[in-house]
Amino acid sequence: MKVYDVIVIGAGPGGYETAAKAAAMGKKTMIAERAQLGGTCLNRGCIPTKALSRSAEVALLMRRAEEFGIKSSGLSVDYSAVAARKDAVVAALREGVAIELQGVDVVYGEASFVGESVVEVNDELYTAQQIIIATGSRSAVLDIPGAELTIDSDKLLSLTELPESMVIIGGGVIGMEFASILQAFGVNVTVIEYCKEILPGFDSEVAKRLRMILKRRGVNIVTSARVIAVEQGITVRYIQKDKEKSVAAQIVLMAVGRRPVLPLGLDEAGVAVERGAIVVDETMATRVPGIYAIGDVNGRCMLAHAATAQGAVALGLIRNLNVIPSAVFTVPECATVGLTEEKCQAQGLDYLTGEMIYRANGKAQAMGETEGLVKVLVDAKTHHILGGHICGEHASDLIQEIALAMSAGVTADTLVATVHSHPSLSEIVHSAIIKAVR
Repeated sequence: MKVYDVIVIGAGPGGYETAAKAAAMGKKTMIAERAQLGGTCLNRGCIPTKALSRSAEVALLMRRAEEFGIKSSGLSVDYSAVAARKDAVVAALREGVAIELQGVDVVYGEASFVGESVVEVNDELYTAQQIIIATGSRSAVLDIPGAELTIDSDKLLSLTELPESMVIIGGGVIGMEFASILQAFGVNVTVIEYCKEILPGFDSEVAKRLRMILKRRGVNIVTSARVIAVEQGITVRYIQKDKEKSVAAQIVLMAVGRRPVLPLGLDEAGVAVERGAIVVDETMATRVPGIYAIGDVNGRCMLAHAATAQGAVALGLIRNLNVIPSAVFTVPECATVGLTEEKCQAQGLDYLTGEMIYRANGKAQAMGETEGLVKVLVDAKTHHILGGHICGEHASDLIQEIALAMSAGVTADTLVATVHSHPSLSEIVHSAIIKAVR
């Protein structure tokens, strides 16, 4: 049996970054991965999707070239080339992960627990003082007739040719990113969402703004609809306002969230599982001493950067996970951090709201990216920021100012007094905060 200080199961962002940190701390570290370094995020999720999103953004911008005084003709999308670029980006980053894991023993194979502190990989036994489970998640599937006729995001990302039409079941982050991307490439897209608004969990005002923008671009979005079956043909049947309706397409994408992937042998190890996820405390420790679980597998926050942060917590490097921003890489982007206005109201909080539209910003006008909104929520008494929500160009970058302020306990008044460069999109955030407190 081989002995280590730290064993990490799963080489996604949470796993490989945690393993690299452990090795940097001088710990003898091993990481087990059954497929490719980088996990779902790098190989079949975050990174390839963002590469496609950038190509979609370029396509949309080029169609507007004459707005900027640039004449062009004969614009077309070569999706095979788009897909090849995506694969090249993934391959380059995978090589970077291998470099980051220098000093870590990488073992390829399925890891399973055969005891409380023992894992088996390829018939070899390993043990460690600390075992960190980082096995991620897989696409969820609705339990409906014909579900086998749909594809998941993994299959969609492997396509080298696009269909003429697609139905996307689910208007969450994954569904809306693909809707935005595919529409930009000329696919006729219909999104069917169960909730009354897309992006459940986001501030409803921001979600509504994105929905209206994408509808104007030609995405058909159906909300408050329950999918009941997928039939050969391919036809999706759903119920909306007590009426059964249907829509046909060449391909149906199932994008209804993700479910944790649990390693084998958790029962033998004594690790507790509830509602399909590993139970952990605030330190990411399971109920078994020495065994931890980070990322999607514990079901707390299914974001790659959350997994990385949880890994740092498991190693005792950081403690505060109260502020975790998230972003949707549609065109335009959406981003959120902290409480939504709906949650503030539900909690009975006394809060102030500040909003500023992109159209009023000089940089946004110069860029020709005037669709968007920044919304901030501020505690009425302390002026600490409760939440921030953005729909618009570079939302994923702009949200970080709000996230940093929240994490550091910086008040809105301090941000108001902070000089922001002009012209810049950051002024939109600044103006929204000013509106909240003055």
